[in-house]
Amino acid sequence: MSKLKFGLLLLLFFCIIPDLFGQVTLPRLISDGMVLQRNTGVTIWGWASGNEEIELNFKGEQYQTTADDSGNWSIELDHLSAGGPNSMTIVGENRLTIRDIYVGDVWVASGQSNMELPMERVRPLYEDEIRQVQDERIRYFGVPYNYDFKTPQNDLESGEWVAATPENVLRFSAVAYFFAENLVESQEVPVGIIHSAMGGSPAEAWVSEEALKEFPRHYEEAQRFKDDSLIEEIEHEDQTRISDWYRRSVENDRGLTEDDGTWKDPDLDTSDWSTMELPGYWNETGLGEVNGVVWFRKTVELPGAAAGRPAKMDLGRVVDADSVFVNGQFVGNTTYQYPPRRYEIPEGVLESGENTVVVRVVNERGNGGFFPDKPYRIYTDDWNADLTGDWKYRLGVEMEPLPGQTFIRWKPLGLFNGMIHPLLKYDISGVIWYQGESNTGNPEEYSELFPALIDDWRNHWEEGEFPFLYVQLANFMEPADQPEESNWAALRQAQLETLSQPNTGMAVTIDIGEWNDIHPLNKKDVGQRLARWARGMVYGEEIVQSGPIVDDVKNEGNRLVLTFTHTGSGLVSENGDLKEFAVADDDGEFKWARARIEGDTVVVWNDEIENPVHVRYAWADNPEDANLYNEEGLPASPFEVSL
Repeated sequence: MSKLKFGLLLLLFFCIIPDLFGQVTLPRLISDGMVLQRNTGVTIWGWASGNEEIELNFKGEQYQTTADDSGNWSIELDHLSAGGPNSMTIVGENRLTIRDIYVGDVWVASGQSNMELPMERVRPLYEDEIRQVQDERIRYFGVPYNYDFKTPQNDLESGEWVAATPENVLRFSAVAYFFAENLVESQEVPVGIIHSAMGGSPAEAWVSEEALKEFPRHYEEAQRFKDDSLIEEIEHEDQTRISDWYRRSVENDRGLTEDDGTWKDPDLDTSDWSTMELPGYWNETGLGEVNGVVWFRKTVELPGAAAGRPAKMDLGRVVDADSVFVNGQFVGNTTYQYPPRRYEIPEGVLESGENTVVVRVVNERGNGGFFPDKPYRIYTDDWNADLTGDWKYRLGVEMEPLPGQTFIRWKPLGLFNGMIHPLLKYDISGVIWYQGESNTGNPEEYSELFPALIDDWRNHWEEGEFPFLYVQLANFMEPADQPEESNWAALRQAQLETLSQPNTGMAVTIDIGEWNDIHPLNKKDVGQRLARWARGMVYGEEIVQSGPIVDDVKNEGNRLVLTFTHTGSGLVSENGDLKEFAVADDDGEFKWARARIEGDTVVVWNDEIENPVHVRYAWADNPEDANLYNEEGLPASPFEVSL
């Protein structure tokens, strides 16, 4: 080997050897733009070579430590006061600089889809506010999806801290953003949100292995999914089955294959098509309970001003997937039933006069069609064309129902290991939580599982009984005419009873749900109601934290007298007499009751029941007439209490 080649190799070796043996590295959370928790000892941690000396400089203070034999190191910063931005340098064999750091309060936002729902989804309600968002004091870190049944993870695969801007905020959890915004405005401190949530996830997916031992069914399932071959087998079977179903739905769809033109063509003859009124479900038509592909067509008359101009389309919600064409041009599609259908019609598509709208609907199981009480229209700032009413429809292909897939990511333990364990060294102020819809199948278990989750997280974070603020399930589904049993009501009761845990608070949302949407769009009130709890519990502000919460019940003859906490300036009934109260005697058969506010109490009775011992309020999936509030405009929590 020549001296030149040897010299180049030697130079290369000394250039790369620090990368191999002497590089300080940091977890994803310790990065540019982060918010550090004020008024507490803050841990900064990372990895290096064994016994490497580490120096950290922040806000004029210098800290030093030495990595252990395995290369792990941590440094605790002194109590930090709110402010920023600042920079931090960490020096080992290499030098790292972390910029744009704020000190304030850090909250973890977790749960399922209603916590995950981004500002983009609720944009129509808050368009003006979004345009004006510009606050460097609100920082947001989105934890990537990850699950692991075998090993608690020590770091995240990706993620970054971003500030609240009109562009960035569209990715923020809407609940978490409005919570943070309220705290920044009221407390004038920076707020960092670490968002770690996953749509559809049950509570048991967020619980550690140790805590799951108290729930044998979930613990055993977690053990099963430590088997990688089982996961691969399930995923392969699901993928094969679903892919085959969709392949056949395309290959056999007459709307895509007929010789006289596809059914999206504007000039197609539809004289032999049936007629159906939309919105609605086709099981109520001559089609009956059919799964597969159904095509819908409507001719819409548009004004001359529409010709050639871009426009927007609202198509409500569709079960399950849809592809939309206007005058033969594809304008958008959605692959599952939950998101609102909002499509942009590009320039040059619309015409003056008659325009053809075609929707290809794919329905996997259950009733297919279009959700009622949602917007259906084509519009601009100048005009609006209604899309409800009669549509032509025709079956493209009938398919057998497609069984749902196995959501392995929702299995017990996996999300704790993958999305919570990597956060545990990061100092926080508290947690906000919106979850429970996926546990309504077993509300009795949830009454034990949810408090266990809270204890579990507090034990692992090792920060004591930090505030854990959560959202009670909103009203949802069809209202009931008579008192009846309800799993949603029972789960709300489990959430209510969890207030017995120290430093917990519950935002009541029984008045801001949507009967036809499990993801109600009003997330501002949710975030602000959570913030009320934080402002009172954490920041010591004299504020009414909640609507009325039942405290006790006693009997006076055939009447039950209820007392409440969080009555604020007084109890009030909105829109007339109190409603949604029911009583029962020992037989447990509930009947509607009359109710009246007397001071800070509510008196409830039914003249046909001599000895009532049970009383319920707003006990239904969707108690749409619930109208007990305090004068601050906050709704009372649904409840059941007994003598």
